[in-house]
Amino acid sequence: MQPNPTFLNLPEEKKRRIEGAAADEFSDNGYRSASINAIVSKVGIAKGSIFQYFGDKKGLFLFIFGQSVEKVKAYLKEVRDATADAPLSIRLEETLKAGVDFTRKHPVIYRLYVRTLAEKEIPFRSEILTSIRRYSLEYLGSLLETARDKGELRDGVNLEAACFIIDASMDRFLQALTLPHMDGGLGIHNADEDELNRRIKALCNSLLSGVTP
Repeated sequence: MQPNPTFLNLPEEKKRRIEGAAADEFSDNGYRSASINAIVSKVGIAKGSIFQYFGDKKGLFLFIFGQSVEKVKAYLKEVRDATADAPLSIRLEETLKAGVDFTRKHPVIYRLYVRTLAEKEIPFRSEILTSIRRYSLEYLGSLLETARDKGELRDGVNLEAACFIIDASMDRFLQALTLPHMDGGLGIHNADEDELNRRIKALCNSLLSGVTP
């Protein structure tokens, strides 16, 4: 979703305030209960400006979510490039650590993702979640393909199945950080840094045991 050029021409500080207020409102209240009035009141602009910039509430939400996804992609690209020469074990651990770091630095964005998982009324929800999963699988696929070319994988490993399992496990791990009921008794939720790193290593070792010799 691309906003009206009028929004793009705003001062950067004003754009950040609008984006921040909208992300807070959607992540706190979900799409259906989010209030445009609350957003404009927080930013100090006229309600009509939001409709001028984004068309409607749906356009605003899709823009905010799209911006959030791009931040995640940039984060992962940085990890992938920085670990290009490392073995698969390190690349998986660093990927999951980056996910943990991202949820802590950008809690509003992560809450917005969790809201989208749960709220069926969100516009284009299926397409949004499908695009997220597709990107995650492509990212993990690139790691596994590189590992295969370097001879790190066991012969006959099904890369698609392996990507699916790794993606699902890492996604659940990150959810357990912020949602106690998703922990399953592993002690991920509210774990200290040392314990969290041990859990990351244990999970990645378990995942590796399914694909390496």
